[in-house]
Amino acid sequence: MSQQRNIQLGFTLVELVTTMILIGIIAVAVLPRLMSDSSYSAYTLRNEFISELRQVQLKAMQNTDQCYQLDVNASGYTLRYFNDRIVTSSNNSCSNPFRTEQPQTFSGGTNITLASTASQVFSITFDSLGRIVSPVCSGYCFNAVADETLAIAVETEGYIYAL
Repeated sequence: MSQQRNIQLGFTLVELVTTMILIGIIAVAVLPRLMSDSSYSAYTLRNEFISELRQVQLKAMQNTDQCYQLDVNASGYTLRYFNDRIVTSSNNSCSNPFRTEQPQTFSGGTNITLASTASQVFSITFDSLGRIVSPVCSGYCFNAVADETLAIAVETEGYIYAL
């Protein structure tokens, strides 16, 4: 009887698929690092700021007796809590501050500006229905600025999204 040897002359399907999956995982991990830092920062800043706006909006809707204000300046933004919400027909403002969150700072020359005035210093206040009271804006409201400018929109009903 002759002995037959199984000689493998190529790769198995399992080996090929495993190699392709590993190359895909490495590509996903490496490609974002090849993008410029500033561009990546603009998208990160925009998404972070939208998340912060939505968080403040939810707090304002869940705690109608308190007031939440997001103060933005050239170096970052800070969430402030107030005991009282003053609501009149022409005004919806905050009084009696009692807590201030840790300031979130911008890095790498990034900032948030108002779309209407390009101001870097402003405060954002929501009413109990989740609508922005101050500053008055509808649609395209804010910019996340780095090497490119990315827009943030807020609808009159309170929906916050990236343009």
